[in-house]
Parts: sequence; structure tokens; C-alpha cells
Amino acid sequence: MLDVRYIRGNENAVIDGLNKRSFDAEHIVKEIITLDDQRKSLQGEHDDVLAQINTKSKNIGQLFQSGKQEEANAIKQEVAALKTSEKALNEQLSQTETLLHDALVTLPNVPHPSVVKGNSDADNEIIYSVDVLPDLGDEALPHWDLASASDIIDFETGVKLTGAGFPVYKGKGAKLQRALVQFFLDEAEAAGYLEVQPPLLVNEDSGFGTGQLPDKEGQMYHVTEDDLYLIPTAEVPITNIYRNEIIDEEDLPIKMTGYTPCFRREAGSYGKDVRGLNRLHQFDKVEIVNIVHPEHSYDVLELMKNHVESLLKKLELPYRVLRLCGGDLGFTAALTFDFETYSAAQKRWLEVSSVSNFETFQSNRMKIRFRPTSNDGKKQKTQLAHTLNGSALALPRILATLLENNQTKNEIKVPEVLQPYTRFNTISLRG
Repeated sequence: MLDVRYIRGNENAVIDGLNKRSFDAEHIVKEIITLDDQRKSLQGEHDDVLAQINTKSKNIGQLFQSGKQEEANAIKQEVAALKTSEKALNEQLSQTETLLHDALVTLPNVPHPSVVKGNSDADNEIIYSVDVLPDLGDEALPHWDLASASDIIDFETGVKLTGAGFPVYKGKGAKLQRALVQFFLDEAEAAGYLEVQPPLLVNEDSGFGTGQLPDKEGQMYHVTEDDLYLIPTAEVPITNIYRNEIIDEEDLPIKMTGYTPCFRREAGSYGKDVRGLNRLHQFDKVEIVNIVHPEHSYDVLELMKNHVESLLKKLELPYRVLRLCGGDLGFTAALTFDFETYSAAQKRWLEVSSVSNFETFQSNRMKIRFRPTSNDGKKQKTQLAHTLNGSALALPRILATLLENNQTKNEIKVPEVLQPYTRFNTISLRG
């Protein structure tokens, strides 16, 4: 959520920045400033009435002690009238604050200056791509056929147990999943991330904090009886660990990683783009999260981008990196790099990771602050931290491209880096 003080001080920059998203913010920005003016005015009136009540209430006691009952009773009536006024002002203030909050949460984050204007993924910038794409010929099988031929993923039983988008992994398929998770966690630990195992359900405050709520796209699974939400990504519970916390500056950066299943309704998804593992309602993912000093967040974003690249290189997967345009940028992000791997069988790119800097957008919602220390050792006024997160990595499309790009006529080769985890080198194909 954008800070109202930032909006007031950078009105034109906010409007121009959100225009990169094709988001016309002029009307809502002016409404926010008007509501904030009203809030300040009402707050001043309310504080003044409270001060009068306090002063007059003290006078009443003194007058009674002095035997001036008539004068004391007259002031009591004034205090009663002021309390009625205070109650009315408090209600107006509360209503105005609600309207201001509701207006603020409709504004997405302002894109970083490097983000170009655009309307869709067609306008994203390719900042790196492999020179040569793998060509397996026209007889190469897509991963759903390979999964059937190797008996490692059962899509039909998943439909029977739950529904489409909930596959069952078997035998070497389950072990390969586990191997990928452990490999990603080990790499994150080696990069200095602390592993945490968070809950898979979160409350509304947590969903709001990272920007998943309000749920504009209908992606969250909601357990209505308990008013809890299944997490769409480990980013939600992990980042919220520091909600409403004040961190000492010397404890930054905070680096955390976690493996969780993730749950997304993906409402409206259909067609060939969602076949097999291309889009699931439940999938496994290892997430990396950083809470950092604002001065260092874009250096940290570059380190996170390099970390994801190193994983794809070690898995020997062809990949490319895109800087998202304004129109494809997530609601909460200031800058996002997407990573895609090339499916040689489907002959298309598949997104496998997003690495984003949210600047203060999430931390303002969660009130994640740090307290700087001056050169003479004195604690200073708190500031909002910057938050970042990235998929490192999401498994379904990684697994899909691993199976497809490493297929031969009779088997699927396991990448060398995974073999110590899987304890097998190949997966046999039948027929």
C-alpha cells in the first residue's frame, strides 16, 4: 500500500508512474488527498474537543471543592455537550479513515523507473536468452505423455481424488519432486538463507499484508468456517513473520527460505496452456524472502536474480529472463524479473520464477519497520523496510521442462546435479 504522505509529496510522479500500468490514477489520487485533508481537519477538531473536555472536567472538581456548585453544574452541562460533539466527530473521523483506507488499497505499486509502459506480456523486455534453443524433432513427447510412458505422474487419479490440477506423483516422479525441493533448499542455505517451515493456512491480516487480499482475481482458497486462507505462495506466511515488528538496523538484511505446497484456484484457466503440469491448483515451491534496508534493496534484487539463474544453469535448462512491463507487473511489485525455461517438446516458453522488489508497498501494509542507528550510536526514528521475494524455484514447469528436454527414445536422463538426491540417473520409458 502506498503511503499517503508519499502520494501527497509525489502526486504527479505517482500518477505518471501508474500510467505505465495503463492505470488512470488521477481521480483516485486527488480523492485520497481530499480525504486525507478531511481526516486531518477532523482529527484536529476531535483533539481540540478532547482537550476542552479534559480542562473543563478538572475545573468541575475544583469548583465543587470551592463550594461553587451552580457554576460547576453549568460546566458539567457544557462537558456533556462536548462529549456528544466528540462522539459525532469520532464517528466522522472513523468513516473518513475507512474511506481513505479503501481508496489507498485500490492503488497498485508505482513501477520502478526502469519499467517500461505496456499492456500485456507481449510488451515485456527480454534482457537475456540462451543463444540456441534445443531441437528434439517432431517426435519429442510432451511431459504429460512422458509421465504416462514412465508411470511417474498420474493425472487421472488426481482428478478422481480431487479434480483437475491435482496430480499424483509416483515412484521416481515423487522422488524427483523431493530431490528438486531439497536441492533448492540446500542452494538457498548455501546463499545465506534461513530455512523456515511456515503454516499452510493464514489469516486475513497475513493475506492483506503481502497483497493477496483483497483477492481481485479469485485465486485464494478460503476456509470460510474458520476464516482462513490456503497460501498461494510461501511469501505470505514467511514475510508476515515480521508483521508489526521493529527490527534493529544491524539485523538487516533478513534472509529466509521455505518449502511449501501452494494453492491457487486459477479461476478461468483452460486450454492447452494448462495441460499437464503447465498450470496446477496445488504445486510445490521453494521461496526466498528478503527484508532489507531501502538503500540496498535493488542490489539484493540483483543477487536474488543471480541466485535463480544459478539454479537453472545447474539444472542445465535453457532459459531466458524478462523485465516485466507496467501492464504485466503484479499489483504489489515495483520491479519484477520473470524467468522462463524452454520446452523443446511443446516449443514454447514456460514461466518458472518471478523475482520482485516491493519496496515499501508490503511493509507499509504490515508495518515492518527498522530503527536506524546514528554514527554516535543513538537510535533514530523508525523507517519502513523494503521487502523482496522470489521463486527459487516453482516445481511443476521445472519438472515439465526437465522431462521434455532430457528425453531420449527409451529414457529420461536426470540432470547430474540432482543425481545425489534421486540416487538414480535415468527414468525408463515403456513401449
